[in-house]
Amino acid sequence: MKSMTAFGRAAGTSGGKNYVCEVKSVNNRYLDVTVKLPRNYSFLEERVTALVKERGISRGKVDVFIGIEAAESRGVTVALDTLYADSYIAALRELKEKYSLPGKVTLELAARGDGMFIASKPEEDAEADWQGLLPYLNSALDGFEQSRTAEGERLKADLAAKKENLRSIVAAVKEKSALNAKGYRAALEEKLRKTLDEVGVTFSSDRILTEVAIYVDKTAVDEEIVRLYSHFKAYDDALNSAEPVGRRLDFLVQEMNREVNTTGSKACDAEIAALVVSAKCELEKIREQIQNIE
Repeated sequence: MKSMTAFGRAAGTSGGKNYVCEVKSVNNRYLDVTVKLPRNYSFLEERVTALVKERGISRGKVDVFIGIEAAESRGVTVALDTLYADSYIAALRELKEKYSLPGKVTLELAARGDGMFIASKPEEDAEADWQGLLPYLNSALDGFEQSRTAEGERLKADLAAKKENLRSIVAAVKEKSALNAKGYRAALEEKLRKTLDEVGVTFSSDRILTEVAIYVDKTAVDEEIVRLYSHFKAYDDALNSAEPVGRRLDFLVQEMNREVNTTGSKACDAEIAALVVSAKCELEKIREQIQNIE
């Protein structure tokens, strides 16, 4: 089991460049990968996205931040654009003469012209840049995966504990429901006996059995409890699965909630009603935790 909330970071220097890689994620219904790179390294975006997906991440909003800076001079050269310079200086002299302006055409004035100089640097080697980045990106993803797994184990333990709490509540409902059926029969017999004795009329035990059967049919939650125990088994299987189970667990919780609601609608006892409320609270806690699972 893995969490959708995690973080990993790595940094270092290679090939004259400083690399910083950070990978973080939050909950999301589907996989959404966003890569942020320096503008002049945007050509690496597709390869970074592909590597993230190759790691088997199936859900979550994953943000990858990559910083790349030169750790040393990259041999940038600056050259004078002579054609531009000739035209620019000539235009300045013409401006001075035409309007009889004071001052001289100096080096400082000429150097202010945009485009006077041309800066050039060696072309980026896409494959070399990728190979330089790859170790740090993999290291950040390793940390990210470790974070996801560690948090997933904590979630698994918490979800298992909450399910056991829910199971104990359901067991209490089952026991209380059975006691209610027996108590109803005894109470009905006593009420009928007292009432009919007062008027001197005998009563049939078959009639009492019929009334009890009607009551049990209306209030019995056996089917709901059987289905809940079936869902608990599927829940346990999901917790121990090596596959992403977030969606499956979410579906199981919906089904459990349906059975608990039905049980609540049949409840004719204040204690059972209170137990149903407790079960709903536990299911809500489980549902909130499941939102963090891949």
